[in-house]
Amino acid sequence: MSSPLVTYASLGVAIACEVMGTTLLQQTQQFTRLLPTLGTLVCYGAAFYFLTIVLKTMPVGIAYAIWSGLGIVLISAIGLVLFRQTLDTAALIGLGFIITGVIIVNVFSNSVSH
Repeated sequence: MSSPLVTYASLGVAIACEVMGTTLLQQTQQFTRLLPTLGTLVCYGAAFYFLTIVLKTMPVGIAYAIWSGLGIVLISAIGLVLFRQTLDTAALIGLGFIITGVIIVNVFSNSVSH
């Protein structure tokens, strides 16, 4: 059984790899550019590998909720900064709810291994 530090570090790496892969996805131009396409595939492969480490000690529903929730927030921030995509008030409120949900799951749920 992995320690909570290994579990959360692996989850952090999985999230980072997924976010990098998704960021590169836009640069692939529908998989017509080789280097961004290869980078996307490597990042997604690494993301799923590290997620399997997390799933040794954390239920898949909880791990995926954290992974996808933080991924959405990070990708939205990257879109805002790198791609100059705008977020309206409703989007910001929704992202706030996602962050709140991730915090509630991590702090109050007995399903998360601590």
